[in-house]
Formats: sequence, structure tokens, C-alpha cells
Amino acid sequence: QVQLVESGGGLVQAGGSLRLSCAASRLTFSSYTMGWFRQAPGKERQFVGGISWRGGSTYYAESVKGRFTISRDNAKNTVYLQMNSLKPEDTAVYYCAARPPAVVSTTPREYNFWGQGTQVTVSS
Repeated sequence: QVQLVESGGGLVQAGGSLRLSCAASRLTFSSYTMGWFRQAPGKERQFVGGISWRGGSTYYAESVKGRFTISRDNAKNTVYLQMNSLKPEDTAVYYCAARPPAVVSTTPREYNFWGQGTQVTVSS
């Protein structure tokens, strides 16, 4: 059974940084495009960014562009989300997701596997 496990969430003040990790198992990780999504209470799941299966291409939501960076280490079966200059509106549960090798999609239903999420809270 495929597992995606996020870690690194927590409470941080506005302007601070966090680095989320997503470790994959029972998955040919290097063959999957990875995405990061977030969901705030009462809101729909929102695309944050994604990285192609080889890591050569990254895509970001406009709201995080220039502040967040996605990277992956295929040798460690792990994808990362570096979040800088955090804002209170970044508060949400953050999820990583995987889809077969294809362009990064902003649509949650196009991802086959999901992690359980990690809470990020940014205080003002």
C-alpha cells in the first residue's frame, strides 16, 4: 500500500519559515509527479505547487510564488516544500500528493495518492 507521510508543520510567526517534507514508500517515487495542496477550515483544497517526476519543472500558485520552493530527492523518496515569508493566510493543513508521470496538475482529483496532511499555523 502506497504511503505518503508529511512532516515539518507547526506554529510560526508571520514572516517566518517552515520546511515540509513528504516521504513516500511502496511507490516508484521517481516515476511520479508530486504536488502540494493545502486546505483551510471551510475552504476547498487548494493547489500550492508541484514538481515534475524528474524534478526539472516546478509550478506554483500565484499566492505563493516567490515565497515557496518545491524540491525533491528521488534517492530519498522525498519531496520538500520550503516556505518562507509566511503569512497568516498560509494557515492550513498541507498535503502532498502523487500522480503518474505527467505535467503538474492543479486539480486534486488528478492525483492518485495522498498523505494525511500536516498542520501549518501562522500567527500574526
